[in-house]
This record gives sequence, C-alpha cells and structure tokens, in this order.
Amino acid sequence: QVRVVASGGGLVQAGGSLRLSCAASGRIFSINKWYRQAPGKQRELVAALNSGGDTNYADSVKGRFTISRDNAKTTGYLQMNNLTPEDTAVYYCLVLTSDRYYWGQGTQVTVSS
Repeated sequence: QVRVVASGGGLVQAGGSLRLSCAASGRIFSINKWYRQAPGKQRELVAALNSGGDTNYADSVKGRFTISRDNAKTTGYLQMNNLTPEDTAVYYCLVLTSDRYYWGQGTQVTVSS
C-alpha cells in the first residue's frame, strides 16, 4: 500500500514563499503533478514534471512556482514564491509509480493580503 504524504502548507503573507513536499512511502515515481482546489472552484493543475524532467505550469503560476524532485525520485517539491491571496487553496500532489497513480491527502495554503 502506497501512502502519499503532502506537507509544507501553511499561512503566509502575500509576497511570501512556501515549499510543498510530496513523498510516496519511499517508492520511486516517474511523474509528479500538483493540483489545487480553492473553495467553490474546480481542482486545477498547477504544475507537472514528467519522467524526462520536462516541466509544465499553469499560466497563473509561471515564473513564481517551480516543481522538482530529489535525485532518488521519491520526493517531489513545489517551491512557491511571491504568493498572492489568489493562490489560497488546498494543494494536492499526484504521483505515478510503477503501477498506478496515487493522490496525496492535500495540504492547505493560505495567503493573507
């Protein structure tokens, strides 16, 4: 059983930074994606990192967020800089291991103005 744990969320002032982490029980994963869901809105893709190391970002976070993973490919990260109140949401990570996709439990990010 793979348990995906997302952490690093919290309360930060506008302009601040947070780094989210996503670990999958020590399992190696090839694809890592971060989604977010704000109250009353649909879940949206924020950033993606594929097996080849290519990255993709939502227009709203380009230049501010950076997705990465460690060399062991067991932990993913989302570095979030210059945060705005519009970034307030629950952030979820999604990883692809050797057999299937797994979701993390979500971590709350709140940005105050």
